Amino acid sequence: MWRSLTSGLALLLIARSGEAHHSGAMFDAQQSITLNGTVRLFQWTNPHCWIQLLVPSQTGTTEWSIEMGSNAQLYRNGWRSNTLNPGQKIIVIIHPVRDGTAAGLFVSATAADGSFLGRAPAPASP
Repeated sequence: MWRSLTSGLALLLIARSGEAHHSGAMFDAQQSITLNGTVRLFQWTNPHCWIQLLVPSQTGTTEWSIEMGSNAQLYRNGWRSNTLNPGQKIIVIIHPVRDGTAAGLFVSATAADGSFLGRAPAPASP
């Protein structure tokens, strides 16, 4: 019985170490970029939700891929699968990817009218 218990525990630990998550090293957390654009697609998926945002630029329109947390994390922060809709104008703050491509890690978002999307962050304590 002891051998079975030990073997089971070892298998559990091996299986647990197999759960992996990618590193956030590709994002530059020291920089923030504000993007004003139009939602092309809001993907309410696991393991991460995504915003595809069309941002006007001097050379045309650039599509940005914005990585968010899981839908469970977003749900706890006031987001729902219908929070964003195609054609909706929003302002998003991201941490850009280090390689300069049009992508980044979601920080916060507001609607075009200035209302906060999701749950507003708690005010900083003095």
